[in-house]
Amino acid sequence: MLISHAFEDGVLHLSFLRDLDVTSRAAAFLETEALLLSHRPRLVRVQLPTADPSPASLSALSRARRLCEHLGIPLTVVGPVRVAPAPPHPTAA
Repeated sequence: MLISHAFEDGVLHLSFLRDLDVTSRAAAFLETEALLLSHRPRLVRVQLPTADPSPASLSALSRARRLCEHLGIPLTVVGPVRVAPAPPHPTAA
């Protein structure tokens, strides 16, 4: 599995679990295509795993964009989620 997904309120949330390479890009697109055709969302949101995606990740994203365009579904893309470190706990004196 290369993509995780959630379907909520008509929005299909897709996340690439890792940056894709040439051998995994077709499989990632096929997963994306199956999810789009089975859910028929009103909006698709794709989260990329890195701020600098590989050419293969961009290729899979481009194919997803073309399919969404063909189906009339808006697509948004976001970068990786950055979690801020927790502030240090004050020490007891």
